Amino acid sequence: MNRLEELFQRKKEKILNVYCTAGFPELDSTLTVMKALQDNGADIIELGMPYSDPLADGPVIQASGTRALQNGMTIEKLFAQLQDCRKEIYIPIILMGYMNPVLQYGFERFCQHAAAIPVDGLILPDLPEHEFETEYGPIIKRYGLDFIFLVTPETSEERIKKLDELSTGFLYAVSSSSTTGKQQDFDAVEKYLQRLQGMNLKNPVLVGFGIKDKQSFETACKHASGAIIGTAYIKNIESAQDIKAGTKAFLQPIIG
Repeated sequence: MNRLEELFQRKKEKILNVYCTAGFPELDSTLTVMKALQDNGADIIELGMPYSDPLADGPVIQASGTRALQNGMTIEKLFAQLQDCRKEIYIPIILMGYMNPVLQYGFERFCQHAAAIPVDGLILPDLPEHEFETEYGPIIKRYGLDFIFLVTPETSEERIKKLDELSTGFLYAVSSSSTTGKQQDFDAVEKYLQRLQGMNLKNPVLVGFGIKDKQSFETACKHASGAIIGTAYIKNIESAQDIKAGTKAFLQPIIG
């Protein structure tokens, strides 16, 4: 059983996945941030690989990616940073990024190096479902990595079922069709999550986009296995004097 399966079997609700950008705020911050997240109650680390044209990311996460790229972060450097991370990091790690840099690195080589760490899963929002099925999915599977698709309130029921079938690990329910960090109408989000809950999906559902505090986390968790926090955490560590203390001060009120 892999780490994600084990987590979802052990913990049925209020799973907290926190997004952080590799190489932010400083190039060598990656492991410090990951350790601070693990030590303060995160269940999953979603590690963003910075890219110059991140379609799904709002301004805060885009700016963190720009800064990480300016710091010199690359996929090569990220794998070097993560090489011994499993001596300290035991919770699931998901790599989130975009196809262009992964293809430049070499898709199979990327999966091979991710699996060697081992990373647990991948989120590549711009990998089309058809290409996943015909070309890339078999490579991802060969290296034992989970692959997580995103669904939105506009995704048809038929397509949600198809993406759930193709996903392993969990299904990422984007709370709206906007970019990350936007204010959400949580009444509308709740109706959408109730609809997903009633579909008897194969995968647990985690909700992302607009989750920023205890109230939004609790609301998202009413109809899903957990939620994903990104923008609010990036803002927090961007201005924190001390990453460990800042992470603790941010996460404790949410999960406490």
